Amino acid sequence: MQLKSNDGESENCLTSAELSGLLQSLGEHRSRDVFRQLFEFFAPRLKTYFLKGGATAELSEELIQETFVIVWRKAEMFDSRKASASTWIYTIARNLRIDRFRKERRYLYKDDQFFANELVGEGSQLDDHHQSQLSEQVEKVLPLLPAEQSKIIKLAFYEDASHSKIAQHLELPLGTVKSRMRLALARLRKLLEGVEL
Repeated sequence: MQLKSNDGESENCLTSAELSGLLQSLGEHRSRDVFRQLFEFFAPRLKTYFLKGGATAELSEELIQETFVIVWRKAEMFDSRKASASTWIYTIARNLRIDRFRKERRYLYKDDQFFANELVGEGSQLDDHHQSQLSEQVEKVLPLLPAEQSKIIKLAFYEDASHSKIAQHLELPLGTVKSRMRLALARLRKLLEGVEL
């Protein structure tokens, strides 16, 4: 699990299992070295996520700090049986962003529109409270998807990866990724039909 630096950004080859192990270790031992590894891995990715979601560079830095304060305080609550480390940390980051934008009375951004429009077929924008509930429901039904579809949805939503990046990451043809994405969205839409928000 060696970290390599490239132009100030952490580049590493940590797997999902290794990240989950680090997060569990942080919860058990409060190791500053483990915390640093998690921060170096996720901070650049979270910055990209926040910037793409409409935050300024300054706000992105603030939200990253707030995210990791919560990670430090609540790491012992992480359960790898329920979510991956990435899903857990991105959910914290996303909720902080929604709360901040709600306080500033901004509109919801990319990933919220993705779930509102693509998953449930709503043309109108959902408010923050409903969107947060929807996110929780999606988290619950994702395990009901075939593993290959669930993986693609997680990469698209939590890591804001494009179809081409997902194809590269999973070593799949672009057409296969698009096909699985369509199937996954249709399945999720059906699973969420009865959800009351």
